[in-house]
Amino acid sequence: MLKVVSASTDRTEDRQQALRTFYQSALQRCVEPRAKVVDAATLFAFYFKAQKSKPSVRQKALLDATDKTRVSAVVEKSVELQPETQETTQSWQQRLKQNLSKTRKQWGSHVSALIMGGRSIDDDLLEEIESQLLAADVGIEATGRLIHHLTEQHKQQKLKSSQSVYRALTAEMVSILSSNVENPLLRETLSSKPFVLLVVGVNGVGKTTTIGKIAHLQKSLGRKVLLAAGDTFRAAAIEQLGAWGQRLEIPVIAQKSGADSASVIYDGFSAAMARGRDLLIADTAGRLHTKSNLMQELAKVKRVLQKLDPAAPHAVLLVLDAGNGQNALLQAREFHKAVGVSGIALTKLDGTAKGGISLAIRETLDLPLWYIGVGESIQDLRPFNPKDFVDVLLPEQEALS
Repeated sequence: MLKVVSASTDRTEDRQQALRTFYQSALQRCVEPRAKVVDAATLFAFYFKAQKSKPSVRQKALLDATDKTRVSAVVEKSVELQPETQETTQSWQQRLKQNLSKTRKQWGSHVSALIMGGRSIDDDLLEEIESQLLAADVGIEATGRLIHHLTEQHKQQKLKSSQSVYRALTAEMVSILSSNVENPLLRETLSSKPFVLLVVGVNGVGKTTTIGKIAHLQKSLGRKVLLAAGDTFRAAAIEQLGAWGQRLEIPVIAQKSGADSASVIYDGFSAAMARGRDLLIADTAGRLHTKSNLMQELAKVKRVLQKLDPAAPHAVLLVLDAGNGQNALLQAREFHKAVGVSGIALTKLDGTAKGGISLAIRETLDLPLWYIGVGESIQDLRPFNPKDFVDVLLPEQEALS
């Protein structure tokens, strides 16, 4: 459902509901492209132009209120907090298995078929396993490490059965995906107060939605969270983060669209310090990793934060879309060069067969995976667990059945 985010806290609920209803009605009837409908005032102008009519007295009052309170319309579909149902309360392992079905079919089922096919364990079998790993975007480096490990085990005559091949392969996969760098947000006590998490990534990877879901996870741990709407360039980004804040009952520090991103995040950090917040999560403008001037703006954000705390930001989370495959590696490399990435959130794994990119990222860049996203539900983003991930992609009972 499309919502309206209000900048005023003293507007009555009746006026809010009337404006919402009017907004939704206008949106349904507006023939203009969504890209042009940036805010409520623009939408209503298009609406009355299309209707060839003038607003009624009541509608005029609502429009006047809109202009005065700068109510902006969220023009992209946002994720609702879903009520507890049998579907949303199913175990994480069940959702992981269900939502990673594309990667399981592309990769897991084929590798399983090779392992359980009753074939002799020889160079030809290892070569076919290698081909399947490369097809799943595991990458040259990670695939090379896995095949080298199996080859060495074979030379030592340790691969005498399908079970031994499976266990050698999955153990090395878990080893690749594991990291000694702990996700700082999972610690019982954050290393700084407020702890600043800077979230970066290109447009379209689900960055703002990931922020909302992480904020939800952190609030559930009893932490006092503040959000900073540092993406001041993308249409409706401020309103989208505001919608998350409204639903989660978490304050959002924001300025008008087009404001300086570093200034917004600086204000957020100052507010977090003044209000005694545990965690500040700062959104940033999505940018192409190939645009050096835009990447330099991220470096500016870091410099501005360090005026308040030389250690800030305390962590930089890069959000990557798993569907981008090997291009995600290029993004990670450039963002890491610009701001020093601390960890990665890999999103949209439910919509791609390229789940093997997780192994490529770990082996090639040695950056830890902190979160994975496997769906639109707020429950579908969780801290990354290497063993759970591998167990779902290549379950033992299927590989050896």
